[in-house]
Amino acid sequence: MSSSRFVPGEYQPPLPTERLILRDAAGASEDIESIEMGVVFVGGGPAGLAGAIELARLVQRDAESGGELGDVEIAVLEKGAGLGDHCLSGAVVDPSALRELLPDTPQGELPLRGEVTRDRVYMLTESGKVPIPTPPTMHNKGFRVASICEIVRFLGERAEELGVNILAGYPADAMLMEGASVVGVRTAPVGLGRDGEPGDAYQPPTDVRARVTVLAEGARGPLTQAYLADQNVTSDNPQIYALGVKEVWRVKQPLTEVIHTMGWPLASDTFGGSFIYPMGEEMIAIGLVVGLDSPRADLDVHAMLQRLKLHPLVRPMLEGGELVEWGAKTIPEGGWYAMPKRLGGDGLLLVGDAAGLVNVASLKGIHHAIRSGMEAARAIFGALKAGDASWKALGPYDQAVREGPIGKDLYATRSMRLGFKKGFVVGGAKAALASLTGGKLGAGFVRTPEDAAEPKGLSADPITFTPDNTLTFSKLDANYKSGNLTRDDIPLHVIAQADVPEHVARMYAALCPAGVYEWQDGKLVINAPNCIDCRATDVLGPRWTVREGGSGPKYQQM
Repeated sequence: MSSSRFVPGEYQPPLPTERLILRDAAGASEDIESIEMGVVFVGGGPAGLAGAIELARLVQRDAESGGELGDVEIAVLEKGAGLGDHCLSGAVVDPSALRELLPDTPQGELPLRGEVTRDRVYMLTESGKVPIPTPPTMHNKGFRVASICEIVRFLGERAEELGVNILAGYPADAMLMEGASVVGVRTAPVGLGRDGEPGDAYQPPTDVRARVTVLAEGARGPLTQAYLADQNVTSDNPQIYALGVKEVWRVKQPLTEVIHTMGWPLASDTFGGSFIYPMGEEMIAIGLVVGLDSPRADLDVHAMLQRLKLHPLVRPMLEGGELVEWGAKTIPEGGWYAMPKRLGGDGLLLVGDAAGLVNVASLKGIHHAIRSGMEAARAIFGALKAGDASWKALGPYDQAVREGPIGKDLYATRSMRLGFKKGFVVGGAKAALASLTGGKLGAGFVRTPEDAAEPKGLSADPITFTPDNTLTFSKLDANYKSGNLTRDDIPLHVIAQADVPEHVARMYAALCPAGVYEWQDGKLVINAPNCIDCRATDVLGPRWTVREGGSGPKYQQM
C-alpha cells in the first residue's frame, strides 16, 4: 500500500438531517396536498410488501370475525417507476418465509426458479482454482434460485388483491415528525430543473400522513439514518457495508450448480467473494460483493468483476453469450452487533435491510426481510387494535425480531464478519470455528469503526482492464444495461464536500460502479443522471438523497 493514506470520513459532508426530518409540518404550503393513511410502508421491496400483505390480511380477518378495528388504509411508497425496478439481490432464497407469508399459494406458483442441487466453492488465483469444502453456513441444497425483481412484482400483485395502495414513483423525501413521534412522510417533488427550480412538468410533493410509518428503504436509507441520528439510537458497532455488482447473462450452455469463489481478484486485506448462479436453462447470474472497509482507495468492484469474467473458471461459461442486465447495490454486513438498539420508536418501525437484517455468513437476507415485514405487521395490528401507536405498543416487534428466527440466526453468526477485520486467514479460521460450534467459540466481540473512518491508501497492484465489449464492459456501457433512462437535467441529488482533493475524488470515481464521479480540470465532476441508486459512495463520501420518482434503473431480472 502507498504511504499516502487518508480517512474518507474527513471529507464526507454531514447528514442533512434538517431537510430529512420536518417537525410540526415544517415547510408546508398551500400547494402541498396531504393524504391520510393508516399505515405507510416506505419502500416496495420484500420487507415492505410482506408487511403490507400481512397487515391487510390481519385487518381483513378482524373484520370478518366481527372485530371493531374497521378499515385501515395501507400504502406502499416505491421510488422506482414500477415495483422491482430498483431491486437487486444474488439471489439464492430460503423459501420458508415466502411460504409462511403465502401459505395458500401452491409451491409451483411461487416466483422462484430452479432448486439448488449442488454447491461448489473455489479459492481462486489469477489463473487457477482450488476447490474447497463448502462452509456449513453456505450450504444451499433445497433452496431456490430467484430474481428479486420477480418476487417483488409477485408480492405487489398479492398486496393489490388485498386492497393495499401501491404508489410506485413516489419516493419519500423527508420524514414528518411531531415531537419524537413520526406521523408520516413527504414525497419528492417532480419536474425540478437542474437549478432546483420548478419546470413545466412540475408537481409538488405530497404529505402522506399515517399512524404508523415503516421504513423499508433498504441499506443506507437517508430517512433511516436521519431518524436514528435524531433519536440517538446507537448500536454496539456501526454498520459494515459491502458493494455488490451483478450481471445477468444469456449463455450457450446451462449451469447446473451454484458456485461461489474467494480469493482473486480480491487482495488478502479485502473481504468479499463472487457468486455464479443458474437462472434457468439459458441464463446465468454472476456477481462480486466486496467490503467497503477495504484499505484500498482505488477499490473498483466493477473493474474486478470484469477481470473475474476472464478467469479460466468463468470465461467458458460466458463465451458466446450476451450480457442482458447489469446493476449494483450496497449491502449491510454488520449483523447482530450492528443492529440498532431499538428497531423503531413512536409511530415508526424499521424492517429488512434498513434494520441491517442480513446474514453475511450464509449470504442471505431476503427471508429475513420478509419475516421482519410480517412481524412488523403483527405488532402494528396489535397497536392499532389498542388505539396506541407509541413505542410501548409497537415494541413487541423488536422482541419478535431479536428472540425469533431472525435474531437467533444473526446471533449464531454474530462475529464471522468481524473476524475478517484482521485479514482473510485469521477471519477464515475464526469463521470456521464459530460455524462448527454454533457461535460458542471464535465469536468474540470485536469493536469496529465506521467504514468511512478506516484509513485508505492507493494499492501497488490496482485491478484494471480494457473493455472488449464482448465479455467486459466500461462502466457507462454497463450502466446502459441497467435500463437507466434518468433525464439529463435532473437536479443534483448527491451532496459532496466542496473542493475535495484529487486523491479523494479519484476514490469516488473508482468506487462508484455507474460512472457518476470524475476528476476533470482540477475538480470533482458529478454526473447525477448516471446514478443507479446503489448508495455505495454514501458510505464513504457524497451523501445520497432521493430524486424524483421513476429515476434510476429499471431492473427486470436482478
